[in-house]
Amino acid sequence: MRPTLNVLSQELLHEILGEAKRIMAETGMEIRGKNLRQRLLDHGLKTDDTGKRVLFSADVVDAAIASTPASFTLFNRDGDPYTEIGGYNVHYVPGSSGLKIQDHRTGETRLANSTDFVEYARLCDGLEHIAYLATAFSTNDDIESQVSDAWRLYMTLTTSKKPVVTGAFSEHGVSRMVAMQQLFRSDRAELIEKPLSIFTITATGNFRYGEDSCQNLLDCVEAGIPVEIVPVTLMGLIAPVTLVGALVFHCVDVLTGLTMAQIIRPGAPVLFGGAPATFHMKAASSPMAAIEAQHLNVAYVAIAKSLDLPTQAYMALSDGKFLDAQGGGETFSSALLAALAGVNSVSGPGMLDFVLTFSLPKLVFDNEICGQCLHFVKDLQTRGDLPTDELVAQLMRDDHLITAPHTLEHWPQELYLTDPVIDRANRETWEETGSLSLYDRACQQVEERLANYTPVATDPAIDAALRQLVKDGLEEQEKLPELPPPPEPRAPKGRPGRRGRAGRRRAR
Repeated sequence: MRPTLNVLSQELLHEILGEAKRIMAETGMEIRGKNLRQRLLDHGLKTDDTGKRVLFSADVVDAAIASTPASFTLFNRDGDPYTEIGGYNVHYVPGSSGLKIQDHRTGETRLANSTDFVEYARLCDGLEHIAYLATAFSTNDDIESQVSDAWRLYMTLTTSKKPVVTGAFSEHGVSRMVAMQQLFRSDRAELIEKPLSIFTITATGNFRYGEDSCQNLLDCVEAGIPVEIVPVTLMGLIAPVTLVGALVFHCVDVLTGLTMAQIIRPGAPVLFGGAPATFHMKAASSPMAAIEAQHLNVAYVAIAKSLDLPTQAYMALSDGKFLDAQGGGETFSSALLAALAGVNSVSGPGMLDFVLTFSLPKLVFDNEICGQCLHFVKDLQTRGDLPTDELVAQLMRDDHLITAPHTLEHWPQELYLTDPVIDRANRETWEETGSLSLYDRACQQVEERLANYTPVATDPAIDAALRQLVKDGLEEQEKLPELPPPPEPRAPKGRPGRRGRAGRRRAR
């Protein structure tokens, strides 16, 4: 048995879905992308009396839900099956859309550059409980903005073979990024068959899809790229402040994106996602770690699961400014909720400050938090412990069970042993080893893991082609940024934090 959440009654769930479909059919959605709008009209969709909003009838929406795959496989750079997205498989992934990096060496929070991104990708490649990468933060400090999305993808693809969550910044950015991925497949058909990325499509809000989102959705789906529909549902600002009302608005945005994807290409993989936040009435901020936002996350995931759809959510993050008590509390609570809810792709680890700032020490800390959450939701089974007669006899005989055959057999899988970033030592040992704070231990682990990174080889011809695709988009900049060389090879001694991890899996 797997621990799960129960947050909506079936009656209320059906009422919310019914209301969302009614709004889609009667109010409709403003589709600002001309090409996508025309595709919808050619498919037979109608508009409202003004001709401005496209109406989505319930039968069209239901047909789209039925044609969306319940799960799909992500592949790695080499074309090997990597993991299954669907069911109750949980994958933690770094958050995206960061604008700054919190430099753990200087303490400065600043615009990020390409060296920062390469270090992030190298670190993330070795984290045991972060399933795959994301193009986590912008590097506009040393690359022109119109190719920043492609440049981040280049650095990811040449640093790790894992899949990646990414997205385009502009209306026509997808085509270049698709061409980059196709260099690792024989042709477009194989890229469709073996996707190595998920692209984020953001609904604009106010029942509207903007030009960039429309064209990106059209380009991704035609290229066979799985997409996650991610509305930024702001409770109390552009969505109702109440949970049920916000759920209705959220479902309208996601189901509209899902329906458009299926009209473009039936059977296209789509994740029912979101990045909700509340509007703080006093601070005029939009906290994504607010408990109401987390409630909205797990509630819309419950709705998606009732429709047998894959899911995504922005969780396992913090609105705090540092890796401190707030950062830890907000991250752990939402990461555990995500695991219990069975969110398939959890975007958030490493993020601070309303997803504006990325922190490598926090990413290392979050890796441990995610590992504990995955451990919590593993199936509960009997493991030679019922009946307990033999264990009782052993305890009565020896006054302990530490050397019992049952303990020796099961402790590597049953007991979660944390990495050094988490303090499990007694006070005397802690003092003897330097009395390091959580942040100090996290920084130390960042440096150790970076030093142990194993470079990924990329065919020189493919590397040159990738770089040329980015160069072709430059307008004034004459050359691409210099990237840091790989670390010097070290004598093999095992990656940090791998003790006692036998039998553990990346996804559950």
